Amino acid sequence: MSVTETAPPTIHRGEDELPFVDLGDGSRLQLLRVDLATGVWVIRTLLTPGILVQTHKHTGHVDAFTRSGSWHYLESPEAVNTAGSYLYEPAGSVHTLNVPASNTEVTDVCFTIHGANLNLDAAGNVELVIDAHGMLELYRAFCAEQHGMIDPPVIVLRS
Repeated sequence: MSVTETAPPTIHRGEDELPFVDLGDGSRLQLLRVDLATGVWVIRTLLTPGILVQTHKHTGHVDAFTRSGSWHYLESPEAVNTAGSYLYEPAGSVHTLNVPASNTEVTDVCFTIHGANLNLDAAGNVELVIDAHGMLELYRAFCAEQHGMIDPPVIVLRS
């Protein structure tokens, strides 16, 4: 038996197959894939100029690829992410995402998140925990509410 005979098929989703949901804070999110066994989730976010995302900490590492616009962390304003930029965030990093109000376009970023995202209050206390399981539930709820889509075709892995 050849290697290609046992290889699993790839899974494709077109840009319009998974809707963007409005998070109510100037951002829209598209959940592309969740691996419920490993806790990895892949999102595409559209961020309007001037948005400030709550300070948060990651329990695992994050990969970010910017498709358009620009953004940076308040904690490292010299490292501006622009179209084509890649950013690696190590586990345990804490930051506050800022999209400059001077941006002339929506900022489009794909994030691959390993583990949970811990939203922090001003004192550094955890206010909200978002992980692969929670993001899948949240995305499905927003899809139902905003698009009438009960079961969006997110790629869901369980092993």
